Amino acid sequence: VQLQASGGGLVQAGGSLRLSCEFSGSSSDSLAIGWFRQAPGKEREGLSCVSTTNDKSYYADSVKGRFTIHRDNAKKTVFLQMNRLKPEDTAVYHCATNRFWGTRCSPRYYEYDTWGQGTQVTVSS
Repeated sequence: VQLQASGGGLVQAGGSLRLSCEFSGSSSDSLAIGWFRQAPGKEREGLSCVSTTNDKSYYADSVKGRFTIHRDNAKKTVFLQMNRLKPEDTAVYHCATNRFWGTRCSPRYYEYDTWGQGTQVTVSS
């Protein structure tokens, strides 16, 4: 299973970005995929996760109401729409999955074994 995140950039506070996580490889269609972020000096934070059928498992309190996760299986991509961005959203964003879980989601980053490279999101004030 391979994951590739993209879509980061520089945006002003209050703006929007949409991140993409392309997934590929055997069984990737049957795996839940989560989004995480890590700011300098902080622990990696679980933001959201989506199952194979778009049943949203959770949103972190820090992004609830502002971020939306959506999975397009035809495009083999999981999107993270980020609205009303704040300077504290500045971080490297990663998508991840666990090859042995199927559709299970978890907010705990250490329970995921396959990660895409990160994409930097910078929100200016």
